[in-house]
Amino acid sequence: MRPTDISRRDLLKAGGALVVSFAIPGAARGAFGQAGAGADAKPLLLPDELDSWIAVTPHGSVTAFFGKMDMGQGVDVAIAQIVADELDVAFDRVSVVMGDTAFTCNQGGASGSTGVQRGGLTLRHAAAEARRLLLERASAKLGVPADRLVVRDGVVSVAGDAQRRVSYADLIGGRYFHHKLEWNKQYGNPLLAKGQGAVKKASEYRVVGRSIPQKIVAEKVYGRLQYVTEVKVEGMLHARVLRPPSAGCGPTAIDESSIAAIPGARVVHEKDMVAVLAEREWDAVRAARELKVTWAPPCTPFPEMAKLHDHIRQAKSIGGQVPIDKGDVEAALKSAHRIVEAEYEWPFQSHASMGPACAVADVRADEARLWTGSQKPHYGRNGVAKLVGLPPEKVRATWVPGPGSYGRNDAGDAALDAALLSKLTGKPVRVQYMRHDGTGWDPKGPAGVYRGRAGLDAQGNVVAYDFSARGFSRQDVATTENDPKDTLAGQLTGSEPKPTIIFQVPSEAYDFANKRCGWECVAPLLDRGSPLRTGHLRDPLGPETHFASESFIDEIAPRGSADPVAFRLKYVKDPRHTAVIRAAADRAGWGKRPYPNPRRGRGDVMSGRGFSYTERNGTIVAMVAEVEVERRTGRVWARRFTVAHDCGLIINPKALELTIEGNVVQAISRTVFEEVQFDRDHVLSVDWASYPILEMQDAPERIDIVLIDRPDVAASGAGEPSTRTVPAAIANAIYDATGVRIRRVPITPERIKAALARA
Repeated sequence: MRPTDISRRDLLKAGGALVVSFAIPGAARGAFGQAGAGADAKPLLLPDELDSWIAVTPHGSVTAFFGKMDMGQGVDVAIAQIVADELDVAFDRVSVVMGDTAFTCNQGGASGSTGVQRGGLTLRHAAAEARRLLLERASAKLGVPADRLVVRDGVVSVAGDAQRRVSYADLIGGRYFHHKLEWNKQYGNPLLAKGQGAVKKASEYRVVGRSIPQKIVAEKVYGRLQYVTEVKVEGMLHARVLRPPSAGCGPTAIDESSIAAIPGARVVHEKDMVAVLAEREWDAVRAARELKVTWAPPCTPFPEMAKLHDHIRQAKSIGGQVPIDKGDVEAALKSAHRIVEAEYEWPFQSHASMGPACAVADVRADEARLWTGSQKPHYGRNGVAKLVGLPPEKVRATWVPGPGSYGRNDAGDAALDAALLSKLTGKPVRVQYMRHDGTGWDPKGPAGVYRGRAGLDAQGNVVAYDFSARGFSRQDVATTENDPKDTLAGQLTGSEPKPTIIFQVPSEAYDFANKRCGWECVAPLLDRGSPLRTGHLRDPLGPETHFASESFIDEIAPRGSADPVAFRLKYVKDPRHTAVIRAAADRAGWGKRPYPNPRRGRGDVMSGRGFSYTERNGTIVAMVAEVEVERRTGRVWARRFTVAHDCGLIINPKALELTIEGNVVQAISRTVFEEVQFDRDHVLSVDWASYPILEMQDAPERIDIVLIDRPDVAASGAGEPSTRTVPAAIANAIYDATGVRIRRVPITPERIKAALARA
């Protein structure tokens, strides 16, 4: 028995509210074949069907089916606002179903800050098309041309004669549109479907632009929200997966008798994967601790941690690109009056989600169910299907809120671990990682080395700019668990890894006459099953790349006798970008204090400010950080931030502000505290003591945000762009305060004190 599988028809009859009690399993089997024949049957769940996106319930409320999902920024609220406006219904009458492969098309999940930018586009067009069709039906029913009809809160009436009216519920409530859309034949982030209905102009919006709060916050605060850790399926087994004490070493012998005294405990051993299962969770925990496994001798695949960045410098390149190559950089450098050079280092970092991952899988001979906290459940479905040998349409994945993600964290691995163990045991299986699994074995943000060179003429003008990046690919494992080869379950049971060679260059609008930006990747330290395998972490490679590039811009500026803000404005010509730079500087009162800092390096507590500016997929951010540096302890407190943010049309101002605040706080943590510790054969960062993150006393006292709303520009993403702007703003502020330049993250007290001692 498993939690009830609710059909879409049941969902509509319930008025769009999907409430499943995971603790009380129902008797229904999987409802995979929901489509049928006849005019009243549900069309296939395909992007070119309007019914895949919009439904009107018998009560006249609207359900939007969203193939992405929300990781805390309120994307679902924004989608409801968009749909409400296009359909002319009240916001409270729109519900959003997301993250369930039985009800939604694959729009890529939470990915690349594209929830509104790309995911919202199809929902906007679908709602506009639904409104057009409903007006056509109302026109026929009322005997009035469509252009004489007006809509308010889902009721269509004749202009000037409000008594002649018909509601959406009367027109289609509880039934299907059976209407085709134009679809670009792509899935994931690029998916786009649209109809003939014209979307509204920004001047016509009533709901978009309002600060509507997330109702889910109250559910979290009062403990009513059900998380993936609470999913229960009748007859399920609890599992713990054992990882080797030395990376790359498989099991050579397992003494199953060592857990014989634990009731119901059993071992599953499939190639290099070892797990224990039991009917009670505590028994599984005990079995994982007590099972005696002999592992292969250590193979020391990692360099000494102190030599990590030297390894990156010296390792053979496995691929690279030079995506920006303007002018003749080498010739300009040779003729330059002065050369400025600097190098920067970034460590491995963990997702360090609030809790380790959990997943529940129920794999049967002809179908499978997955409950996952992964931010990309459609790809989780695909990965499970390949792993257990089922067609994707026979696997249903449901996203249930988990402990966090922001990239390819351990949730994808837990999902496929659960599916494999369920297949091997014939039982539903709940995999719950422990803290040491979550931090020690999640895919890591890649380490890298960055080098900047600039040539200046005698007047301090930049005549050449050369930026190069070198490090581990950001996709040693892919961005999703779409294929078992990108998960531990797959790699430990024979799937051949195939990393994607990809890195990054800065994203900004500096108009240097001779400009070159390129990157190279080096091979992973271990080819499979590695605790240092790299994957996407919030704003993949954004913080590290722009820590280097925007720190380097600040190092060039004084050599050209320019204030950091004035220097940027000199070389940035795009008016949207310059407007953002000016907005941050003006709000922070940048011009009220001379540059350089007249109190630089003075006192026991040194204060300074730093500037940084970046762009990400159409979103422009500029930032001023104000910091305090304690000379005696080396502690850095990023005390205040001023952020100017332009992401085009703003859907929900308050949600946007909160999203920016979250970006800033997490990026402070990554800049000042976070670094994965390891030795020659395993990761040492396995808990909050060995992988510290920002705590309350380290949070800024104020984050001042300037939102630049551009209704004439399509909305772009906000979930990540301001993350990349933070590290250099802090580093530049430290230099302004102390006169010493920190070129390695994290900026720990020990590094601050060492730099001050050398100064």
